[in-house]
Amino acid sequence: MQGCGVSSHVPVLLEDAVDQLQVVADGIYVDGTFGRGGHAGEILQRLGSDGRLFALDRDPDAVNAGRILADSDPRLVIEQRNFGQLREFLEGHDVFGRVSGVLFDLGVSSPQLDDQHRGFSFRLEGSLDMRMNPAEGQSAADWLNSATEASIRKVLFQFGEERAAPRIAREICQRRTEQPIRTTGQLAALVEGVVRRKPGGKHPATKTFQAIRIYINRELEAIEQGLGQAIDALHTGGRLVVISFHSLEDRIVKRFMRDHARIDPALSRLPQVPESALPRLQLPLRAIRPDENEIEKNPRARSATLRVAERLR
Repeated sequence: MQGCGVSSHVPVLLEDAVDQLQVVADGIYVDGTFGRGGHAGEILQRLGSDGRLFALDRDPDAVNAGRILADSDPRLVIEQRNFGQLREFLEGHDVFGRVSGVLFDLGVSSPQLDDQHRGFSFRLEGSLDMRMNPAEGQSAADWLNSATEASIRKVLFQFGEERAAPRIAREICQRRTEQPIRTTGQLAALVEGVVRRKPGGKHPATKTFQAIRIYINRELEAIEQGLGQAIDALHTGGRLVVISFHSLEDRIVKRFMRDHARIDPALSRLPQVPESALPRLQLPLRAIRPDENEIEKNPRARSATLRVAERLR
């Protein structure tokens, strides 16, 4: 077993997630969201010298952290990619279809939230960027200052499930005529002026920041693409483990696993169901959620849900 010099940051449901991968010493595994290497480090601890771990992340800071680890551990390969590019990544290394387990830890990471320059947190004053890859696409500020009121309203409602979306969108469009909205503090204060803070409740800007981040990074599209490619990447008996943090993510994951764990409803009444319509996955256990001990140590764990599927064919 080789050393695993990864970040001291401990991700949510670390032991549960890696336990459910059922790591074997010579297996091939994928960490689709490297972050700062918490899950990757635990997987490497359980792999033998012949095992391999392929990791990817959109965030250049995460990839740089991974490359430092890969320099000292030849079992790890990491590239800067969206997990919607999983097939291309694994085919490039000739392991697609031979993978023993795939792990996705969805959403924004703690290091991203804690970096004020990235613009993910309404609690820290900084540039309103929100891009997982700062070199790719439009920043949140650029979009927010150019989008129509209808587009902003739709994004806030669709990706944040924000009931106050019409009022927030209207206020954004009004304020930006006076001064462009360029910082997290400006946006957080604007939303707080529209949405009343409930005693003991979440910050009023929580849903707005979530919605804009998901939209800017096309996160839900990437999840759907990554899940579909993950099934094909696994060998028979390989496992898919996914940690989600809000209902939009979990809804996609739950539906995907459910739909692939049953016979195609359109063909289920045939006298002989074709093999192509048979379930591709089995669900070995119910969703796992953090216990009170983990939530007390890491409040971010409160909303986490872990789901597991195993490839049948």
